[in-house]
Amino acid sequence: MSEEKKSLNFIEQIIEEDLANGMPKENLRFRFPPEPNGYLHIGHTKAIGISFGLGKQYNAPVNLRFDDTNPAKEEQEYVDAIKNDITWLGYEWANELYSSDYFQQLYDWAILMVKEGKAYVDSQSSEEMREQKGTPTEPGTNSPFRNRSVAENLDLFEKMKAGAFQEGEHILRAKIDMASPNMLLRDPIMYRVLYKEHHRTGNDWNIYPMYDWTHGESDYIEQISHSLCSLEFKPHRDLYNWFRDHVYEYGKEQFPTPPKQREFSRLNLSYTIMSKRKLMRLVEGGVVSGWDDPRMPTISGLRRRGYTPASIKSFIETVGVSKRENIIDVALLEFKIREDLNKTAKRVMGVLDPVKVVITNYPEDKEEVLDASYNDYEDGFGSREVPFSRELYIEKEDFREEANKKFFRLKLGKEVRLKNAYIIKAESCTKDNEGNVTEIQCTYDPLSKSGSGTEESTRKVKGTLHWVSVKHAINAEVRSYDRLFSDEAPDSHKEKDFMEFLNPTSLEVINAFVEPSLQSASIGERFQFQRLGYFNVDNDTTSNTLVFNKTVGLRDNWTTKQNK
Repeated sequence: MSEEKKSLNFIEQIIEEDLANGMPKENLRFRFPPEPNGYLHIGHTKAIGISFGLGKQYNAPVNLRFDDTNPAKEEQEYVDAIKNDITWLGYEWANELYSSDYFQQLYDWAILMVKEGKAYVDSQSSEEMREQKGTPTEPGTNSPFRNRSVAENLDLFEKMKAGAFQEGEHILRAKIDMASPNMLLRDPIMYRVLYKEHHRTGNDWNIYPMYDWTHGESDYIEQISHSLCSLEFKPHRDLYNWFRDHVYEYGKEQFPTPPKQREFSRLNLSYTIMSKRKLMRLVEGGVVSGWDDPRMPTISGLRRRGYTPASIKSFIETVGVSKRENIIDVALLEFKIREDLNKTAKRVMGVLDPVKVVITNYPEDKEEVLDASYNDYEDGFGSREVPFSRELYIEKEDFREEANKKFFRLKLGKEVRLKNAYIIKAESCTKDNEGNVTEIQCTYDPLSKSGSGTEESTRKVKGTLHWVSVKHAINAEVRSYDRLFSDEAPDSHKEKDFMEFLNPTSLEVINAFVEPSLQSASIGERFQFQRLGYFNVDNDTTSNTLVFNKTVGLRDNWTTKQNK
């Protein structure tokens, strides 16, 4: 076996076997079929990456199909958001399709199934049907309406479509086997009466097809060769095949290739909720500002927080394709964005928790403009001008009156280098009535200017600090994010609601000072604030207010964990 064959995942192996067994390569066709009832989240990126990745690998078309069969929960807003997210990730679909495109065809096939005695109208309540369903170890019992005549079923079904009945009064069920060990085959519902306006078909339909009936037949109509979905749909495969095989008899001349369903493990991320229903609770309950809140695991939220398509794709590639469910450490996702931004983000200076430094031997009326490289290595980013003056801001935590030998930042009687500037020495400090340091008095070495070519400019000191000139500092709002949940698996506790694990300190709003070069930063632009982390310009930024989101800190928790 070649090295390339060894590296194939199990889905690729299935496709290669199908091709080897005679499937024409031009028959390969894939799809990504989201329901437009919410925004896509990080879990969906695995399914997106698999389908679109296979499309690229085999030069095969990939459809974007919206499974829009429930107008009570679906909206055009979600359709638009899904298209925007997939485009942002860098994928292109061959066709934009909707299950609602096939409502008439699905209805026509359902009529044929009724005529052949493979479907019937049930007039029981949902409670009665639930009681008849049975259990995984006990068979169900037949509906008293299971043996209705074809004529009566056709009459009732057509009246359902015409709007003659109330919601819940009648449903159409497939006639399969109420004793099947797979409970999904116990006469599943195919249609229900629903008086809701559909985002595409308006009020044309009074009945809507159920997911299991619609999904596989949509694959069949589109001639999808491999219907790929996550493991929770594995029990549905028998029903998928039952519907497919019966419909194939009706449509094989027009649609010659029946699709094949295969399942992969879904993506579960620690400290994260993946249920769209539960994410909706966070949005509707005002816990977050919206679907694109940077704390949300949605693609929109990740984008707003500063994540890149490259980092998400690299994350998905590292996770890989498998059949076994597991929880991926969110630290891996953070590692991937850190890895990407380390190569692509400009390095600038911002101070989040400022204390003033006064350089007492620096002339009061003097200002300098320093040439500062955006990065410390040759990268094509170039440099920018950074103003320097007598009064500066540094981080409070970068100063101590006294400290041990392992503290290499500023302390009384010791020197540090200011990034791109001079070496300074702390001489004294001023405190308020509560003992908090409010000002640090320093002296500087005029010959130690970085890049000046003097011997002093290359003199080594152990600490280097970032800073901002007080006179030139730009006010900025910085939103620092922590994990939205304090528990690693917030929705795994049967006795508790996931909302009980919300982290009350998941958002901290900081009034910070940044260097003036950032005044012209564009929304979405990403930076490394030196020694602090990676930040991007938020959508709320205006001409008067600069807002940054903290994407991720500099510390790499993922590699640390792997090396333990």
